[in-house]
Amino acid sequence: MKALPQDAIYRPSPRIMALADWIGDPVQAADFPETRLRWRNDRAAAEIGLATLDDAAWTRAFGRFEPLPDNMPGPLALRYHGHQFRVYNPELGDGRGFTFAQMLDGSDRLMDLGTKGSGQTPWSRRGDGRLTLKGAVREILATEMLGALGVNTSRTLSVIETGESLWRGDEPSPTRSAVLVRLSHGHIRIGTFQRLSVLELDDEMAQLVAYCLANFPGSAFADAPHPAVRFYNQVIERMADMAASYMVAGFVHGVLNSDNMNVTGESFDYGPWRWLPTWDPGFTAAYFDHAGLYAFGRQPEAIHWNCGQLAVALRSLVEAPPLVEALNRFPDLYQQAMARRWCWRLGVEPRGIEQDTALIGACEKVMVSEKLGPDAFFFTHRGGRGPFADSSDGAALREMVALYEGSPDDHPYWSDEAPQSLLIDEVEAIWEPIATGDDWSALHAKVAALRRMGEALGPRPEPWGHATA
Repeated sequence: MKALPQDAIYRPSPRIMALADWIGDPVQAADFPETRLRWRNDRAAAEIGLATLDDAAWTRAFGRFEPLPDNMPGPLALRYHGHQFRVYNPELGDGRGFTFAQMLDGSDRLMDLGTKGSGQTPWSRRGDGRLTLKGAVREILATEMLGALGVNTSRTLSVIETGESLWRGDEPSPTRSAVLVRLSHGHIRIGTFQRLSVLELDDEMAQLVAYCLANFPGSAFADAPHPAVRFYNQVIERMADMAASYMVAGFVHGVLNSDNMNVTGESFDYGPWRWLPTWDPGFTAAYFDHAGLYAFGRQPEAIHWNCGQLAVALRSLVEAPPLVEALNRFPDLYQQAMARRWCWRLGVEPRGIEQDTALIGACEKVMVSEKLGPDAFFFTHRGGRGPFADSSDGAALREMVALYEGSPDDHPYWSDEAPQSLLIDEVEAIWEPIATGDDWSALHAKVAALRRMGEALGPRPEPWGHATA
């Protein structure tokens, strides 16, 4: 198991500035009518030495974006391209966000502070560069739930309401506005490499590979003859684990475009996400995903496809065969990560890939036949407990689980009447009192409940090749 990051003192380390001439554009944050602090994640802030900021200093840093001491002199709106629903788009980039600070955490990992809703940039196109307050609340909930379920995700560090009225087609309008700050290990996307490839910027591509190897370390293929091969193998391992983590969590990201793929293997940028109400591979999150390209059951293939686009981009540095060999590792790595993570959430000790894969299949059959979602299923059967369905599928699962050794579960969460979940109706119920009465108590109660669930589940299984390695 991986130890959690340790509390830290503030240690600025703006390493991205070495790439600043070509990776982004200097920008300024919008001058918002007001800055009203709505959410501060002191648990995450403690990891980078910022939890001691008082509310006034916090608001200046994350609402007005005054530069942090000895850090980046100003924000950078990052440049990238990407495939959006399999169509290449060279007109992307940070259109309503930027990276504005980097520092080391208590485990010496490089961390980025990035924004969402901080105003227009050269890449905004026709957008206003803003974020709705409801969108910010949804991102708090998504990151807290995912983190509790062991997914390697960005964290929502701060949300500040900005006093503007926004018009959106997918929310009742006018609606309230906010600026969000995200904490993650990096914001280098597959689409960042795609842009350099299309523009034939080979020197910059080599610099970016070196930057990622230095700042997102992993143990895989340390003796690979070419840095790009070592880097790519590490990305494949991280992405396979991320794909498995979505499936075990019952999470549907909704928009798995290549510009939304962080090479650190962190999940980020939450828009139309959903959690499964029942186990349904065809369930989609985005109302505009008419073909179901990013449906729940197609997410591993979508992430694999995006990894293929990274291989295409890296061809400017290295021949194809070692990249193809690395890409072909994805299915086995994904299956191993599924087995490891499934057993972890079920609360049983793994018994080997063949038996664990059979266990997954038996669990899926019960969820489908009983019309269960993963939250209820894993909670009911944690550690091999029951009751099991009175059916042939239930009997088969009972016999299979009996072969496994259960992990000790003495946390009081497992005695609750029902598991934590985050279905769309609950999200709307949390938002409603904020929208109508400025009552944030339901949100804070939910976050506390999700963190309690995370404590009960314990540290996530050790992944391969992550930035946390």
